[in-house]
Amino acid sequence: MSEEHTNLKKEWTDEERLALAERLEEELDVFIDGLEKKRYEEGWPEDRWQEEMDKHPFFMKNTPQPGDEVHPMFEGLQKLKYDPEENTAEELALNYKEDGNFYMKHKKFRTAIISFTEGLKVKCENPEVNAVLYNNRSAAHYFLFNFRSALIDAQIALRLKPDYAKARWRAAQCAHKTKKYELCTKFCNEILECDENNKEARDLLKENKKKELLLSHYERRELQRKKSLGAKHIRLVKALEERGVKFVKEGKRAPITEKILQSASGMAGHTVHLDEYDNKTLVWSLAFLYPKFSIGDYQVDIHEDALMETCVSQLFEEPLPWDRRGFYREDNVNVYYEDATTHQVHLVDLKKTVGEISVEKTFYVTQNGLEFYVLKKDSREEREFLSEKRKPFESKWFRVD
Repeated sequence: MSEEHTNLKKEWTDEERLALAERLEEELDVFIDGLEKKRYEEGWPEDRWQEEMDKHPFFMKNTPQPGDEVHPMFEGLQKLKYDPEENTAEELALNYKEDGNFYMKHKKFRTAIISFTEGLKVKCENPEVNAVLYNNRSAAHYFLFNFRSALIDAQIALRLKPDYAKARWRAAQCAHKTKKYELCTKFCNEILECDENNKEARDLLKENKKKELLLSHYERRELQRKKSLGAKHIRLVKALEERGVKFVKEGKRAPITEKILQSASGMAGHTVHLDEYDNKTLVWSLAFLYPKFSIGDYQVDIHEDALMETCVSQLFEEPLPWDRRGFYREDNVNVYYEDATTHQVHLVDLKKTVGEISVEKTFYVTQNGLEFYVLKKDSREEREFLSEKRKPFESKWFRVD
């Protein structure tokens, strides 16, 4: 038997075992100290370790922005999450839903809408998943005050999942916000059928009924007002047509329509109308323009049976503040009107009534109502005004004193 075999069979004492262990430790220290010293250069630099950590997909806090250097592992994770070849349509829809929920949590509602929309684009065949996407997108629209879009999405979610309580509540809220009070009542009642103690639905239903009653009241009043205005308008148009009054707009003859009537005498703030007492007499606005001073004066609520000489006399009851030298006086002026279609001027017979002048063959009502020009007799301004070479006047450049 060899000495080695004899040693294996030897019984070791505790002192011998301890001595052997100490010797082995000394030999290991000597071996480690003898290894070649090398610098570890493959790790993160000590002065940029936080920056490098933030770039790592496991530790990054912000999503990379366009143009940023992307970690290869992040690209791989993105592919695993969004690649149609790596995911089913339902998995993709759920991934986009998670993204949208994340943005909702951080109040990035527009970005959330994009995520939920992308989830719907994959056309997942699971109606419950699509219902959640529509309802979540409805919530995002709601917080952006896009109540009509929110209502549409909530209603689609309900069609996909008729028992979807969250979608029904969102639809009720949006119906109320968009003043669809009858629809809101329907949704609230459906909620209360399933949960009669739902305080939010009860409160909304109560508020909704108040608004609905108020709207009905206003609608009835508005309908009555329109009906009354409609009757007045019909009578007014009939009176204008019977008299043969002609309107122009932008230099062209125009039919007697509501639009023309509303624009007539707009500068003076009054449209032609019937006397409120007899509902027969036309009431006009008169514009008197002074070419010498490029200024205008207005008379409103003039009955058609008023004499023109009375209207002109009223212009000079007090001295004109801008005519300091007394250029214009009641006894030294002529009054003209211009044919808006031919631009020919015509002398006004002051002995005629306003109504008689308004229906003359060459007279057209303009946006200022009945428009006249006041000029000093035998003055240079009158001669230029009557000249065939003169340019047509545009009343819009006349200012009101």
